Amino acid sequence: MKGLLSKGVLVAAVLSLASCDYQKNNTIKQTDVREGDPYVYGVHKDSAAVQSKYKYTPRPELEERTQKIREKLFGAGTINQGA
Repeated sequence: MKGLLSKGVLVAAVLSLASCDYQKNNTIKQTDVREGDPYVYGVHKDSAAVQSKYKYTPRPELEERTQKIREKLFGAGTINQGA
């Protein structure tokens, strides 16, 4: 009887999860003013955006500040440690 009850609860849980609409209420209903803009989204779905292809000159004077921000956000350590 206990096994039948636990199987029934499992089936009910699976059915309730299968019936929900994931992220249904976690959306914003607004128009995208940049829709179709190749600068933001690329020429088509599989292409990179124009803004991601830009290469910027490195500024070594900002490296110390960047490291301080990383330490504040993620703690002391190196960036290559991994999780």
